[in-house]
Amino acid sequence: MNSDWLSQPCAALNATARTAALTRQGQLTKPPGALGRLEDLAVQFAAFQDNAIPSLQRLHISVFAADHGVAEEGVSAFPQAVTAEMVRNFARGGAAISVLAKHLNAELEVINLGTVTSVEPLPNVRDERIAEGTANFAKVAAMTHSQCEQALQAGRKASERAQARSAQLFIGGEMGIANTSAATVIASILLNESPQLLVGPGTGLNQAGVAHKLQVMMRALALHRLDARQPLEVLRCVGGFEIVGLVGAYIACAQQKMPVLVDGFISSAAALAAVRLNPSARDWMVFAHASAEPGHRHILAALGATPLLQLGMRLGEGSGAAVAVSLIQSACVLHSGMATFSEAGVSDQ
Repeated sequence: MNSDWLSQPCAALNATARTAALTRQGQLTKPPGALGRLEDLAVQFAAFQDNAIPSLQRLHISVFAADHGVAEEGVSAFPQAVTAEMVRNFARGGAAISVLAKHLNAELEVINLGTVTSVEPLPNVRDERIAEGTANFAKVAAMTHSQCEQALQAGRKASERAQARSAQLFIGGEMGIANTSAATVIASILLNESPQLLVGPGTGLNQAGVAHKLQVMMRALALHRLDARQPLEVLRCVGGFEIVGLVGAYIACAQQKMPVLVDGFISSAAALAAVRLNPSARDWMVFAHASAEPGHRHILAALGATPLLQLGMRLGEGSGAAVAVSLIQSACVLHSGMATFSEAGVSDQ
């Protein structure tokens, strides 16, 4: 697998811009720290943008879609046909992420990496199908080395398109029936935790369904006997095309000086794999929200991440990240628009 690019160093954050932003925060007409994490976000985006006064106006959202062979084990409450049906829904503007992208005036593209059923040409949907879904990882490896590389490259190309459009922030979304199973197994291996601690209802399984899902995961772990020190092999054996696409996008964005706003559980499992492949990618990640999936808090803890929101969301698609954008925009406009003590003629402490 030609994946040497994955380990290339990511861009360094601009320490000078960060220091200048911190200085400005200390001069604004408010008690120190009074805006809480909004202050931290402004300073963080200053370092991202090489600019002491950052802004956030140009957003790029890539939603990666693919089916999973493990769906045949009955690990999802929804039928596999939903993946392709949701691709159509994205294109027609009816999905949550479609509505939020329009509201944010964001570039939205959907990348079909492997629905079981083909999808007719649709606006803003890229047909990059690698195969008709992955293989059932409870029986065999989810994908070949070549397929894994194709998915990584699809993510890399998405980040390049975002860069070409001068995006200031990349949001990666995902759609794939049964992908919480893949993400849970990935997290279980990379965190060296029992899947019993991480498994959740996904799209809405009942208690018996969750128990069955856990048994399928245990079979997969026993079959592959994967090592956390080999994250790329973990992705190949138990991942999904859309999860691997996210991994490629996250690393490529960090190499190109573009911050990523990580969505929920699935996206965070991809972020964890990306950081294990290239630790320097972590500096370019902001975590949007705490998913209702029980495994998410363990991934966030391992990444040292404190999410911006806690709304009990578990939709995926990049929807939680899109909701969090307004917080970052608020942080930037407060940072740029507030007066300093000297400008306002207000006495400092």
